[in-house]
Amino acid sequence: MRISTSQFLGMNVQSMDNQQTELSQLYGEISSGVSLSTPSDNPLGAAQAVQLSMQGATLSQYATNQSSALTTLGSEDSTLSSVTQTLQSVNTQLLQAGDATLNDTNRSAIAVTLQQLNTQLVTLANTTSPAGNYLFGGFQASSQPFTLNAAGAVTYNGDNGVSSAQVSDSTSVATGDSGAAVFMSVTPETASPVAYAAAGNTGTGIIGPVSTTNAIPAANGDTYAIAFTVAAGVTTYTVADTNSAGVTTTSLPQPYTSGSAITLGASGQSVAITGTPVGGDTFNVAPATQVPAAQGGTNIFATIQNMITALQTPADTPAETAALNNALNTGLTQVQNTLSNVTTVQATVGGREQQIKAMQTVNQTQTLQATTSLDNLTSTNMAATISQYTQTQNSLQASQEAFVKIQQMSLFQYLN
Repeated sequence: MRISTSQFLGMNVQSMDNQQTELSQLYGEISSGVSLSTPSDNPLGAAQAVQLSMQGATLSQYATNQSSALTTLGSEDSTLSSVTQTLQSVNTQLLQAGDATLNDTNRSAIAVTLQQLNTQLVTLANTTSPAGNYLFGGFQASSQPFTLNAAGAVTYNGDNGVSSAQVSDSTSVATGDSGAAVFMSVTPETASPVAYAAAGNTGTGIIGPVSTTNAIPAANGDTYAIAFTVAAGVTTYTVADTNSAGVTTTSLPQPYTSGSAITLGASGQSVAITGTPVGGDTFNVAPATQVPAAQGGTNIFATIQNMITALQTPADTPAETAALNNALNTGLTQVQNTLSNVTTVQATVGGREQQIKAMQTVNQTQTLQATTSLDNLTSTNMAATISQYTQTQNSLQASQEAFVKIQQMSLFQYLN
């Protein structure tokens, strides 16, 4: 096969053009530091780069979510610590109010302190996060969750919603707790049963806290009513046990002895009553979640307000003093139950904080891996590319010199 001079020259020109193009591309990679600027440079690599870029963007969003969630949970954790301190102060005031040497004026002063603590508790319940959202409003994070009226009654305006943040492909973490769950609920597993006296009692009987020994779980949800009868100078009582199905079983009358334990059905619970109840007096024991609203229920604000009212009521007779002591004993149990609930909630907040911190470590590792892989795929390997550039440049220069010499060659030079 013969190759004409024009074909030979054309082939050489094309080869030099290709080398020049390659040289220009290598120069661009060196000057920009990017080896993959268009999909045509490396279609497979371009597809991988797109996937890595999407992964990086997702991980960046997770990092933002993690940081925001951790900030919000940190605010809640700090606020709950302040709530605990406030409730402990309330508990201290109630213990002080039980001092028999205090008079009505002293107790009124304690009531004023409790009003201040209640207001402080409402303020804490209306705490906002650094982002300006109410921590305990549920899904109603833009509206103030708790309002306090002139009568001291606190109303919850939020809902039971719990906001959450997506912190990884498969993990969503709650970033708050509703005000109802913190301030108006108790933890059934840790809450003590609440003993309280009926509002119409006229004797001097005072019911103490409930004691529990070898409790039977099936009976823990029962409520009990201890009713007193006085006949011929003898005081007796009966215990009416109402189970969760609403069935009531009443014991036979038992003789009453002040300070002796009264067994409450088969629950493993007992309670002692001191003083002298009169006929018709009634005392009740209920699970913390079943305490009537009139006794404060599980609402810590209502409980404190009941204590304020009790302390503002004169206690000049033995019956009035007994009513005050019954109210204080009930309030102490309810405050302890709320303290236990707040501690439980705060423990879950701490657990969520630790979970997010662990996810941050994982996210940082994945982000570094994605960034490194994308960098290796799209960034110029300077040492290798410069070496290739030099080789191509030398090859082009040699081709150009050879082309010039070959172009000058002619048979006429040999004929002459």
